[in-house]
Amino acid sequence: MSVKAETTTEPRTITVAHSPDSDDAFMFYGLATNKLETEGLKFEHTLKDIQSLNEDAKNGVFDVSAISFHAYAYVADKYALLPHGASIGDKYGPIVVSKEPRSADEIGQMKIAIPGELTSAFLALRIYNKDFQYEVVEFDKIIDAVLEGKVDAGLLIHEGQLFYKQMGLDKVLDLGEWWHEKTGLPLPMGGNVIRRDLGEDLMRQVSKHLHRSIKYSMDNREDALAYAMQFARDMAPELADRFVAMWVNDLTLDYGERGKEGVRRLLREGFEAGIIPHEVDIQFVD
Repeated sequence: MSVKAETTTEPRTITVAHSPDSDDAFMFYGLATNKLETEGLKFEHTLKDIQSLNEDAKNGVFDVSAISFHAYAYVADKYALLPHGASIGDKYGPIVVSKEPRSADEIGQMKIAIPGELTSAFLALRIYNKDFQYEVVEFDKIIDAVLEGKVDAGLLIHEGQLFYKQMGLDKVLDLGEWWHEKTGLPLPMGGNVIRRDLGEDLMRQVSKHLHRSIKYSMDNREDALAYAMQFARDMAPELADRFVAMWVNDLTLDYGERGKEGVRRLLREGFEAGIIPHEVDIQFVD
């Protein structure tokens, strides 16, 4: 008599890539530490800097990835936007800083250190003024480049936005403030995308679990923050807390219509200014 072997279904692996920044780590805490039941899905996490993630997305490397909204313009054929997980600044955003007090009117005559050509910060600054010269510098070395006089100004993303004054630098322009005055909308920086070829059902299932992870972190803030601190580049806990609070907020849990309109407007203005060479087909997973 033959005994029929039991068949076990292997879990479906979903590859997820995000930056090692404390805000991303905070969002993915629930999934990365296996705190959530994921209904037969296994989430495999890869941590990379945002510039690398933007490049990887062009090649469709990961099922789910954090990405700059500027970079989304070039991968919209492969990826749809998830309706949560975004870093969106409402009346604040990337900051242009200089060593000596300078006016925003002078930006066109400056050489500015930027964190990458596909970043949303660079797109927003180009929409503000296309005439400046720029040099790509790793984001965590931009403050030094300004202090050493290698450039006239620097475009700060990440935690540099919180302590540039302590380094003796002056604010030239807050792009989030300018964008809000211009449009009345929040300024979207980065979001999470998912491969369209996973199919609608699996996209929705993955989306549900990622949303649950963000909600879990917000509901268990202290634990999620302690987890995120290991990725906080020696930031003091209170600084990391402020940084996470800036970029993980109600718009992260759900863009809402204002958040979605902010994305549409940013990419449309980028196209109309001739920075993005084509109109972008923006689609959100339901």
